[in-house]
Amino acid sequence: MQSDILQHYTILVDFLGKALGPDFEVVLHDLSSKDIAIAAIANGHISGRKVGGPLTDAALRMISSRAYESEDFLSNYKGIAPNGHVLRSSTMFIRDEDRRPIGLLCINFDDWRYKELTEQLLSVIHPESFLEQHPANTQPLLDRSAPSAAPPKTAATPITENFSMDIPALMQKIFDEATASLETPIDRLNQFERREIVEQLNEQGLFQLKGAVSFVARKFSCSNATIYRYLSEISA
Repeated sequence: MQSDILQHYTILVDFLGKALGPDFEVVLHDLSSKDIAIAAIANGHISGRKVGGPLTDAALRMISSRAYESEDFLSNYKGIAPNGHVLRSSTMFIRDEDRRPIGLLCINFDDWRYKELTEQLLSVIHPESFLEQHPANTQPLLDRSAPSAAPPKTAATPITENFSMDIPALMQKIFDEATASLETPIDRLNQFERREIVEQLNEQGLFQLKGAVSFVARKFSCSNATIYRYLSEISA
């Protein structure tokens, strides 16, 4: 971990995890080292992640799109846990003295228990026949904000965050999404088509993950040098 700034946030993660309770996952990502990873986490049972785990797909996009240059944080966007629970997620950008991003502080709220409690309470108050005719509104709490509440600071485009268990799964997911619309088999793509896919993968932040160049090279049956050349051409 690079600085005293991030060390301070590791204490904050533990504090928020205990203060907010078991339905709030609090995560600190360290962006200051070459191998971006989770530096601290509280209530990791919500997403199944641990210290050393990778960034999510949404976090990678935030960094690659340089969202931190115009926003201090993004709040109340949708996350999806491995068990299918819909989470209300928020991310704050942590910067150093030169305003370079060195970390992300993320909070993910799982309201599943409260939805179940609502259904149980209604079943006690109302007869079964009434509930069949007037089903309860069981949409996630994140979709039911008070009318008077100030609108959340969110990204220009909707965010859906998927929580992967490991780096290979995350890389595979990003690659599959980038190649889903291809009509030509991957092993028959020409140089121009492969370069276009590499550009898409770069925009999704894939190459910020350790081993991403080798992963894509294997998918394309080409050398690492070829992928590096594509990346160099894209950034030129």
